[in-house]
Amino acid sequence: MTTNIAESVNAMLIDERKYPVASIFNSIAKRFSEIFRERRAYVLKYKDNKFIPAAEKILRDNMSEGDSFYVENISGDERQYPVFRSSCTTKVDLPKRWCSCRKFNLVKVLCDHMMAALRSKHSEEYGLRAYDYSSPLYKVEEYFLVYLKSINVVFLESEWCVP
Repeated sequence: MTTNIAESVNAMLIDERKYPVASIFNSIAKRFSEIFRERRAYVLKYKDNKFIPAAEKILRDNMSEGDSFYVENISGDERQYPVFRSSCTTKVDLPKRWCSCRKFNLVKVLCDHMMAALRSKHSEEYGLRAYDYSSPLYKVEEYFLVYLKSINVVFLESEWCVP
């Protein structure tokens, strides 16, 4: 079994001397440049949105799901909100950006429980406030800045200018 693996690795690598490392790096850099160019074009289509489309969809879905929850701010301190559903209760702390369901901790986009708490706190304008509580890494500007820089290819060794 071990010899089969070694043979298959040798077959994949063929003869490394035929493929200089610089050309391998160039092909990798070229592929990353293509991906960055595609993503820049994709983000530019949505430059009028606040968030990228995937995050917007999550927010919309969680907003509609959160509309069916019941929120009662018993303490009145506008910090902690118990959110009631048919079978369970979830605790939300808006200033700390924390929800006991832990979905927000993973994705950093408001979960349906946090949307319900925002609705309770901000009433009609809670949809706009959702952008303030979600992570800024989903903003279109941030996404665009990530893919703004180009990747330079490595020149062939014969073209290097070494002092």
